[in-house]
Amino acid sequence: MLIGYIMNLNIAVIGAGSFGTAIAQLASNNVKKVYLYARRKSLVENIINTGYNQDYYPSLKLNDNIIAINTFEELNDADIVFLCIPSLGLRKTLKLLIPNLKKDVILVNAAKGIEYPSLKSMSTIISEYIETEPVVLSGPNFAYEVAASLFTISNIASHSEKNLKIVKRVLDTNSFKCKANLDIIGTEWCGVIKNINAIAYGLCEGMNLNDNIRYAVLTKGFNETMDIIESLGGLRETVHDYCGFGDLVLTSTSKESRNHTMGMLYGQRLVVDEKASGIIFEGKNSIKAVKDICDNNNVDSVVVNFVYDVIINSMTPIKAFKKLWEIME
Repeated sequence: MLIGYIMNLNIAVIGAGSFGTAIAQLASNNVKKVYLYARRKSLVENIINTGYNQDYYPSLKLNDNIIAINTFEELNDADIVFLCIPSLGLRKTLKLLIPNLKKDVILVNAAKGIEYPSLKSMSTIISEYIETEPVVLSGPNFAYEVAASLFTISNIASHSEKNLKIVKRVLDTNSFKCKANLDIIGTEWCGVIKNINAIAYGLCEGMNLNDNIRYAVLTKGFNETMDIIESLGGLRETVHDYCGFGDLVLTSTSKESRNHTMGMLYGQRLVVDEKASGIIFEGKNSIKAVKDICDNNNVDSVVVNFVYDVIINSMTPIKAFKKLWEIME
């Protein structure tokens, strides 16, 4: 039951999946109205009729000020729009969405991915469509924990301190905290590179390697993440924050992580047919991009090379590990 809001703002969340619904529920505690956009009319009708997103949270009653919609035309009064969609669909969505928004709207990106082969980050793509400075939300967040109001902390980043303050007030609750910074490059790329580290850790686990080497690979990946971030113009210290170290460890070690699972499957020589299963591992889509970034910026990342050898070059996991082990120090 909604107790009351503290900001006279209208919020929109694009994507009524697990994370989008969680963000809508979170923000609805602080603002006047939240539009929750879903592509499927059946899902919108279900939320309107029952007050539940039964596809993702069948036992979570959504707050009364969450309005499910199926068209972008209703968003002309939105002050802030959260983009909670897969990174692969961002550009297509923006082309349809932007004409319906106010010129001074604040866009907040929650997708962790990279456009390939352009190597453009999500915030860079957003900036091509709108003049206001975007905000990036990134951290060790599992959607169901946010939705269940469990204690959660994350980073938000932007070049605009004003936009950061507004978004922070929208998201901060008794159980959810945002730590703001101005390093949008480091914050955003941490969310991409951690997927590669998660796959690497999963590969080691899938091969049943001992604990020492698993955490050695994780440590190596953490240190090399700082090198990659710095080569892109980001700050090394950002990698020590929630969006860096926190998300890297969570995504690498948690059984709930898709990329950790992907690494385990490949480590066991069990390759998932993604098209047949419908599973999308965004980490796999990031591997080529991060490898290109390393090559273009003269960063020699042995962990990126390890994952690239297995997933892209189809090298056997044990052969790729032996190659990694020879140069580990």
